[in-house]
Amino acid sequence: MRSTEGAPYPIGTPDQPWGPEERREWRDRQSIQRSYNEDVLQPLRALEERFAVESYGQLSYAEGRYPLLGVSTREWDAQRPCILITGGVHGYETSGVHGAIRFVSDHAEQYASVFNIAVAPCVSPWGYETINRWNPEATDPNRSFSEPSAAAEAGQLMRWVSTLQGDFLAHFDLHETTDTDNSEFRPALAARDGVNLDVWAIPDGFYLVGDSEAPAPEFQRAIIDAVRRVTHIAPADASGRIIGAPVEQPGVIYYAVAALGLCAGLTSAPYRTTTEMYPDSPDADDETCVQAQVTAVCAGLDYLRSLGSGAY
Repeated sequence: MRSTEGAPYPIGTPDQPWGPEERREWRDRQSIQRSYNEDVLQPLRALEERFAVESYGQLSYAEGRYPLLGVSTREWDAQRPCILITGGVHGYETSGVHGAIRFVSDHAEQYASVFNIAVAPCVSPWGYETINRWNPEATDPNRSFSEPSAAAEAGQLMRWVSTLQGDFLAHFDLHETTDTDNSEFRPALAARDGVNLDVWAIPDGFYLVGDSEAPAPEFQRAIIDAVRRVTHIAPADASGRIIGAPVEQPGVIYYAVAALGLCAGLTSAPYRTTTEMYPDSPDADDETCVQAQVTAVCAGLDYLRSLGSGAY
């Protein structure tokens, strides 16, 4: 690993946190690169005859208004266990968004008699359009799932989930780890906060981040075993770690998700996992990345279904 100290970020003064002026300068450097309407809203609205598609909020930024859409299975029954699937909490992590949409379109109905399923496919639409980790205020939505939330993206999702009736059994939060984590996003984070950060080795392959407070190792293993048939699993680095955390089993690390304000800590579901796909691998194309996300969700649901109703 190397420190970001060797490559000063072009905004701010080293060792000094950003103020409003630096945040505005960062904001002014961002630009629209793809369409949330075409890539997300239109595919979701095409599902309205089969699923309940609702607006759970709206974001208003300089580029315009972004309706936030949630999708859920019809005939919601509060006696059934509930499943939450989230994508695009970091908008630049593309396969999480498209994997969530693909799961709804191609697979959700086969599980609807057992589970209530709620999906927020693109939590951060401005981040999706600008291919960014942060929102326009240079705030990371995936460190903002606490009250009061520092990010509207997180706060509006939290309010929607609180209205869903029933007990959550599982939450799948779909992410990616990209080469730009080291080339852009961690250097930006170090500059924003006025600190030095290590730039860790980007893991080549798929891995999971489980919750250290609810580890569910067999659940995690079932997902890894299924995804292994779609793409390669990230190995540990020379120190036995992935992104700085000890590897607990092949392809699995743990974070204290609620304490860190991560989306995976949004519910008290006993089965929680964050997926992490590596889209920059020479051995994985865009379709492989989406298939890995879909396979992870299906494998997790198949595992839970195999437990039977007595385990719920």
